[in-house]
Amino acid sequence: MFVASVRVELHLPYAGSLKDKRAVLNKLKDRLRNAGFAVAEVDHAELWQRAALGLAVVTSSAARLDEALASARDIVAGSDSAVLLDWIVSHHE
Repeated sequence: MFVASVRVELHLPYAGSLKDKRAVLNKLKDRLRNAGFAVAEVDHAELWQRAALGLAVVTSSAARLDEALASARDIVAGSDSAVLLDWIVSHHE
């Protein structure tokens, strides 16, 4: 069993309210969940233009874990409404 957790720091430059922020994060969280990740907002809940997400995934091989992490990073980096500031990965076996 291979496990990874990721802390993702984001800047949301177009969010003018918490409602705008939630719309961006909900779309991003849905895409990440569809890719097999558990996702939660873990920090900056009161800030409009800042967010931190926690991601977790469990796979059966190291190669699959690397593929899953690359896919998640592509999803986050490909967002037109959020700017990836930091990507901190912790691996566990």
